Amino acid sequence: MNDPEPEAITRTGRGRHVLILGGTTEARRLAAGLAADPALRVTSSLAGRVAQPRLPAGEVRIGGFGGPEGLARWLREHEVDALIDATHPFADTISFNAARAAAEVHVPLLALRRPGWVPGAGDRWHSAASQAEAAELLPALGERVFLTTGRMGLAAFAHLTEQWFLVRSVDAPEAPHPPRMEVLLDRGPFTVEGEATLLRRHRIDVLVTKDSGGQATAAKLTAARDAGLPVVVVRRPPVPQGIPVAPDPTAATSWLRQTLG
Repeated sequence: MNDPEPEAITRTGRGRHVLILGGTTEARRLAAGLAADPALRVTSSLAGRVAQPRLPAGEVRIGGFGGPEGLARWLREHEVDALIDATHPFADTISFNAARAAAEVHVPLLALRRPGWVPGAGDRWHSAASQAEAAELLPALGERVFLTTGRMGLAAFAHLTEQWFLVRSVDAPEAPHPPRMEVLLDRGPFTVEGEATLLRRHRIDVLVTKDSGGQATAAKLTAARDAGLPVVVVRRPPVPQGIPVAPDPTAATSWLRQTLG
Protein backbone atom coordinates (compact mmCIF):
# COMPACT_ATOMS: atom_id res chain seq x y z
CA MET A 1 0.00 0.00 0.00
CA ASN A 2 1.43 3.38 -1.00
CA ASP A 3 1.66 6.19 1.49
CA PRO A 4 -0.84 9.00 0.98
CA GLU A 5 0.76 12.17 -0.32
CA PRO A 6 1.37 14.69 2.48
CA GLU A 7 -0.68 17.87 2.42
CA ALA A 8 1.14 21.04 1.43
CA ILE A 9 -0.54 23.18 4.09
CA THR A 10 -0.72 23.15 7.87
CA ARG A 11 -4.06 22.54 9.57
CA THR A 12 -5.19 25.13 12.09
CA GLY A 13 -8.43 23.53 13.29
CA ARG A 14 -9.45 23.51 16.96
CA GLY A 15 -10.88 20.01 17.23
CA ARG A 16 -9.79 17.26 19.61
CA HIS A 17 -6.00 17.37 19.63
CA VAL A 18 -4.07 14.20 18.76
CA LEU A 19 -0.27 14.08 19.02
CA ILE A 20 1.49 11.41 16.93
CA LEU A 21 5.10 10.62 17.77
CA GLY A 22 7.22 9.31 14.94
CA GLY A 23 8.19 9.61 11.29
CA THR A 24 7.42 6.01 10.32
CA THR A 25 5.35 4.89 7.37
CA GLU A 26 2.54 3.93 9.74
CA ALA A 27 2.69 7.34 11.43
CA ARG A 28 2.28 9.12 8.09
CA ARG A 29 -0.60 6.88 7.06
CA LEU A 30 -2.33 7.48 10.37
CA ALA A 31 -1.81 11.25 10.19
CA ALA A 32 -3.19 11.36 6.64
CA GLY A 33 -6.36 9.58 7.68
CA LEU A 34 -6.93 11.59 10.85
CA ALA A 35 -6.09 14.98 9.34
CA ALA A 36 -9.01 14.57 6.92
CA ASP A 37 -11.42 14.66 9.88
CA PRO A 38 -12.47 18.27 10.66
CA ALA A 39 -13.27 17.23 14.23
CA LEU A 40 -9.61 16.48 14.90
CA ARG A 41 -6.48 18.57 15.15
CA VAL A 42 -3.48 16.37 14.32
CA THR A 43 0.13 17.17 15.21
CA SER A 44 3.01 14.88 14.23
CA SER A 45 6.31 15.15 16.08
CA LEU A 46 9.48 14.12 14.24
CA ALA A 47 12.80 13.56 15.99
CA GLY A 48 14.75 15.51 13.38
CA ARG A 49 17.42 12.87 12.78
CA VAL A 50 16.74 12.73 9.03
CA ALA A 51 17.83 15.73 6.98
CA GLN A 52 14.86 15.67 4.60
CA PRO A 53 12.04 13.72 6.26
CA ARG A 54 8.81 12.81 4.51
CA LEU A 55 6.38 15.23 6.13
CA PRO A 56 3.00 13.88 7.21
CA ALA A 57 -0.35 15.60 6.82
CA GLY A 58 -1.47 18.00 9.53
CA GLU A 59 0.68 20.11 11.81
CA VAL A 60 4.33 19.11 12.21
CA ARG A 61 6.90 19.83 14.90
CA ILE A 62 10.53 18.72 14.66
CA GLY A 63 12.92 18.09 17.55
CA GLY A 64 12.95 16.61 21.02
CA PHE A 65 10.80 17.57 23.99
CA GLY A 66 13.45 17.53 26.70
CA GLY A 67 12.66 14.18 28.32
CA PRO A 68 9.39 13.00 29.85
CA GLU A 69 8.98 16.23 31.82
CA GLY A 70 9.22 18.31 28.66
CA LEU A 71 6.77 16.07 26.84
CA ALA A 72 4.31 16.23 29.76
CA ARG A 73 4.56 20.03 29.72
CA TRP A 74 3.92 20.09 25.95
CA LEU A 75 0.87 17.85 26.36
CA ARG A 76 -0.56 20.23 28.96
CA GLU A 77 0.24 23.46 27.15
CA HIS A 78 -1.19 22.24 23.84
CA GLU A 79 -4.22 20.56 25.39
CA VAL A 80 -3.56 17.15 23.84
CA ASP A 81 -6.50 14.75 24.13
CA ALA A 82 -4.75 11.58 22.95
CA LEU A 83 -1.14 10.52 22.37
CA ILE A 84 -0.06 7.88 19.84
CA ASP A 85 3.49 6.54 19.93
CA ALA A 86 4.15 5.57 16.30
CA THR A 87 7.93 5.79 16.53
CA HIS A 88 10.39 3.30 15.09
CA PRO A 89 10.48 -0.02 16.99
CA PHE A 90 14.06 0.79 18.08
CA ALA A 91 13.26 4.28 19.39
CA ASP A 92 12.85 2.92 22.90
CA THR A 93 13.81 6.10 24.78
CA ILE A 94 10.93 8.16 23.42
CA SER A 95 8.52 5.27 24.02
CA PHE A 96 9.38 5.18 27.73
CA ASN A 97 9.27 8.98 27.90
CA ALA A 98 5.82 8.93 26.30
CA ALA A 99 4.56 6.39 28.84
CA ARG A 100 5.81 8.48 31.77
CA ALA A 101 4.48 11.74 30.35
CA ALA A 102 1.06 10.32 29.49
CA ALA A 103 0.69 8.85 32.97
CA GLU A 104 1.65 12.16 34.58
CA VAL A 105 -0.81 14.23 32.54
CA HIS A 106 -3.50 11.52 32.39
CA VAL A 107 -3.62 11.54 28.59
CA PRO A 108 -4.60 8.23 26.94
CA LEU A 109 -1.66 6.62 25.15
CA LEU A 110 -1.55 4.05 22.36
CA ALA A 111 1.55 2.36 20.91
CA LEU A 112 1.34 1.82 17.15
CA ARG A 113 3.91 -0.93 16.55
CA ARG A 114 4.23 -2.83 13.31
CA PRO A 115 4.68 -6.59 13.87
CA GLY A 116 8.23 -7.90 13.77
CA TRP A 117 9.61 -10.15 11.07
CA VAL A 118 9.32 -13.92 11.46
CA PRO A 119 11.82 -16.36 9.87
CA GLY A 120 10.47 -18.80 7.32
CA ALA A 121 11.63 -21.97 5.65
CA GLY A 122 15.10 -21.54 4.22
CA ASP A 123 16.06 -18.54 6.36
CA ARG A 124 19.45 -18.66 8.10
CA TRP A 125 18.83 -16.13 10.85
CA HIS A 126 21.13 -15.42 13.79
CA SER A 127 19.56 -13.42 16.62
CA ALA A 128 21.49 -10.66 18.41
CA ALA A 129 20.43 -8.57 21.41
CA SER A 130 22.30 -5.48 20.20
CA GLN A 131 24.46 -4.16 17.38
CA ALA A 132 27.52 -4.91 19.51
CA GLU A 133 26.44 -8.55 19.77
CA ALA A 134 25.76 -8.58 16.02
CA ALA A 135 29.35 -7.41 15.44
CA GLU A 136 30.65 -10.30 17.54
CA LEU A 137 28.89 -12.79 15.27
CA LEU A 138 30.24 -11.47 11.98
CA PRO A 139 33.77 -12.93 11.89
CA ALA A 140 32.31 -16.45 11.83
CA LEU A 141 29.68 -15.64 9.21
CA GLY A 142 31.27 -13.65 6.41
CA GLU A 143 33.72 -11.05 5.15
CA ARG A 144 31.50 -8.86 2.95
CA VAL A 145 28.69 -7.41 5.03
CA PHE A 146 25.52 -5.64 3.94
CA LEU A 147 24.80 -3.46 7.00
CA THR A 148 21.25 -2.06 7.03
CA THR A 149 20.88 -0.93 10.63
CA GLY A 150 20.94 2.77 9.75
CA ARG A 151 23.58 5.41 10.31
CA MET A 152 23.32 5.33 14.11
CA GLY A 153 25.35 2.78 16.03
CA LEU A 154 28.08 2.07 13.47
CA ALA A 155 30.64 2.43 16.26
CA ALA A 156 29.73 -1.13 17.27
CA PHE A 157 31.36 -2.36 14.04
CA ALA A 158 34.29 0.07 13.93
CA HIS A 159 36.77 -2.46 15.35
CA LEU A 160 36.19 -4.99 12.58
CA THR A 161 39.13 -4.55 10.21
CA GLU A 162 38.85 -7.82 8.27
CA GLN A 163 35.27 -7.29 7.11
CA TRP A 164 34.18 -5.01 4.24
CA PHE A 165 30.86 -3.20 4.77
CA LEU A 166 28.22 -1.90 2.43
CA VAL A 167 26.33 0.51 4.68
CA ARG A 168 22.89 1.66 3.52
CA SER A 169 21.21 4.60 5.21
CA VAL A 170 19.02 7.59 4.39
CA ASP A 171 21.67 10.11 5.49
CA ALA A 172 25.46 9.82 5.52
CA PRO A 173 26.84 8.11 8.65
CA GLU A 174 29.35 9.78 10.93
CA ALA A 175 32.48 8.40 12.56
CA PRO A 176 33.31 6.14 14.24
CA HIS A 177 32.50 3.53 11.64
CA PRO A 178 34.16 0.48 10.05
CA PRO A 179 37.43 1.35 8.28
CA ARG A 180 36.56 -0.64 5.14
CA MET A 181 33.20 0.73 4.14
CA GLU A 182 31.15 1.91 1.18
CA VAL A 183 28.05 4.02 1.82
CA LEU A 184 24.85 3.69 -0.16
CA LEU A 185 22.36 6.51 0.46
CA ASP A 186 18.88 5.23 -0.31
CA ARG A 187 15.41 5.02 1.14
CA GLY A 188 12.85 2.23 0.82
CA PRO A 189 10.62 0.68 -0.26
CA PHE A 190 12.93 -1.81 -1.97
CA THR A 191 12.19 -4.73 -4.31
CA VAL A 192 13.42 -8.31 -4.09
CA GLU A 193 14.92 -8.02 -7.56
CA GLY A 194 16.76 -4.84 -6.66
CA GLU A 195 18.07 -6.29 -3.40
CA ALA A 196 19.22 -9.49 -5.14
CA THR A 197 21.11 -7.43 -7.70
CA LEU A 198 22.76 -5.46 -4.91
CA LEU A 199 23.87 -8.62 -3.12
CA ARG A 200 25.40 -10.06 -6.29
CA ARG A 201 27.07 -6.83 -7.40
CA HIS A 202 28.85 -6.36 -4.09
CA ARG A 203 29.47 -10.08 -3.49
CA ILE A 204 27.74 -9.89 -0.10
CA ASP A 205 28.00 -13.00 2.06
CA VAL A 206 26.17 -11.83 5.22
CA LEU A 207 23.34 -9.39 5.95
CA VAL A 208 22.87 -7.44 9.20
CA THR A 209 19.52 -5.82 9.97
CA LYS A 210 17.32 -4.68 12.82
CA ASP A 211 13.95 -6.33 13.31
CA SER A 212 12.17 -3.22 12.07
CA GLY A 213 9.21 -5.11 10.60
CA GLY A 214 7.03 -3.80 7.80
CA GLN A 215 7.18 -4.28 4.04
CA ALA A 216 9.28 -1.29 2.98
CA THR A 217 12.61 -2.98 3.72
CA ALA A 218 11.61 -6.65 3.98
CA ALA A 219 12.73 -7.47 0.43
CA LYS A 220 16.35 -7.84 1.56
CA LEU A 221 15.34 -10.79 3.74
CA THR A 222 13.77 -12.59 0.80
CA ALA A 223 16.80 -11.84 -1.38
CA ALA A 224 19.14 -13.16 1.32
CA ARG A 225 17.06 -16.32 1.71
CA ASP A 226 17.07 -16.93 -2.04
CA ALA A 227 20.85 -16.48 -2.10
CA GLY A 228 21.35 -18.78 0.91
CA LEU A 229 23.00 -16.02 2.95
CA PRO A 230 23.11 -15.83 6.75
CA VAL A 231 21.24 -12.89 8.30
CA VAL A 232 22.03 -11.36 11.67
CA VAL A 233 18.81 -9.88 13.10
CA VAL A 234 19.07 -7.44 16.00
CA ARG A 235 16.12 -7.99 18.32
CA ARG A 236 13.83 -5.16 19.36
CA PRO A 237 14.51 -3.43 22.68
CA PRO A 238 12.06 -3.71 25.60
CA VAL A 239 8.92 -1.56 25.48
CA PRO A 240 6.78 -0.03 28.24
CA GLN A 241 4.38 -2.51 29.78
CA GLY A 242 0.66 -1.95 30.18
CA ILE A 243 0.27 0.28 27.11
CA PRO A 244 -2.40 -0.75 24.56
CA VAL A 245 -0.85 -1.71 21.22
CA ALA A 246 -2.22 -1.42 17.68
CA PRO A 247 -0.50 -3.27 14.80
CA ASP A 248 -1.55 -0.85 12.04
CA PRO A 249 -3.13 2.59 11.42
CA THR A 250 -6.62 1.10 10.97
CA ALA A 251 -6.55 -0.42 14.45
CA ALA A 252 -5.06 2.79 15.84
CA THR A 253 -7.90 4.82 14.35
CA SER A 254 -10.47 2.48 15.89
CA TRP A 255 -8.82 2.89 19.30
CA LEU A 256 -8.85 6.66 18.92
CA ARG A 257 -12.54 6.80 18.01
CA GLN A 258 -13.43 4.67 21.01
CA THR A 259 -11.17 6.66 23.33
CA LEU A 260 -12.34 10.10 22.30
CA GLY A 261 -15.97 9.04 21.97
